[in-house]
Amino acid sequence: MNIHIITMAGDIASGKGTVTSLLKQELGYEIYKNGEYVRKLAKEMNMSIVEFQEYLNAHEEIDRQVEKSAALYASENDNLIIDARLGFYAVPHSFKVYLRVDLKEAARRAYNDALRKDTEQYESIEEAMKDIKYRYEQENMRYLKTYGVKRDDMSNYDLVIDTTEKTPEEIAATILTEYKAWLKDKE
Repeated sequence: MNIHIITMAGDIASGKGTVTSLLKQELGYEIYKNGEYVRKLAKEMNMSIVEFQEYLNAHEEIDRQVEKSAALYASENDNLIIDARLGFYAVPHSFKVYLRVDLKEAARRAYNDALRKDTEQYESIEEAMKDIKYRYEQENMRYLKTYGVKRDDMSNYDLVIDTTEKTPEEIAATILTEYKAWLKDKE
């Protein structure tokens, strides 16, 4: 079993992508991102991310396909960072991290993130807040119904960090320290 795997979950716009990139630079690990796959599917179907999430609610098989892709990739690879909302569930033997962020800060980040513009277009930070809250609730309901898991149960994770007032570098440093200690116990 491959143990050199970090799974990164977290709130929308909590900094997973940025922190994951910093971890890759430090560790030299490969990154697997479920979110990119989901955004690609949404774009191919000419849907916003919210519309696609509602589509997933009615098409459980596609959601399962997305989550299985992370588990399969982890079974065939080591030295890996998986950026996936249910990474802790798909790869239970990984070092499981959850990044939290205040809703208003998440909305500010999402509103200003140029990379999200293809599938998330907001008129205001208030609209982004409403959308993020709705998506979070919809995802949690879908994960409970489909997988029987509560993503927001922090006991699922080895490390939980509030990113609201921390720099990505501070967050990555904390993860590295805790991950190295976790690895010592596993090896």
